[in-house]
Parts: sequence; C-alpha cells; structure tokens
Amino acid sequence: MDRQAFFDDLQHRVLGLLRSGPATDLERNLKALLGQAFQRLELVTREEFELQRELLSRTREKLDALEKQVHQFEARQARTPSAGGESPQDSSHPPSH
Repeated sequence: MDRQAFFDDLQHRVLGLLRSGPATDLERNLKALLGQAFQRLELVTREEFELQRELLSRTREKLDALEKQVHQFEARQARTPSAGGESPQDSSHPPSH
C-alpha cells in the first residue's frame, strides 16, 4: 500500500469512527443547546431582517414625501392672505377690549 492510499484509508476510517461515535452525539446535543439559547434570545432570520429593513426604507420615503407636502402647503398658506386679515393663529384668540 502506498503512502497516499494509507493516509486516505486512515482518514476514511477516522471519519467513520467520528460519525458513529460520541462526537456525533456531542455535536447533536450542542446544536440542540445552541438552538434553545437562540430561541430564548428571540433572534430573527436574515430574511425577516431584510424584509423589515425594506419596509422601514419605504416608510421613510413616504414620510419624507409627506413632510415635503406639508412644507409646501405651509408655504402656500403663508403666501395667501386669510379672510378678515387674521392669520390662522390670530383666530384662535378672542379679540381683546
């Protein structure tokens, strides 16, 4: 048996032992333990995170557009004289005698 074949055979046998031995049980138990710990942390998946990030981005865009519309409306209101010469702020206070 040549040297390379010997090492290939040894590697194959060691991996076989690890797969069928206590290492597999240890790996399975460790995965279960980590899974429980992650559940308690209430983590989200990457897909859920990306979905929420996209939703937040669209919400910000809508908010920016609405703020722009409000500023435009306020600018138009400031340029337009109101009836009776009172500004909207003045109409909330009764006239003083």
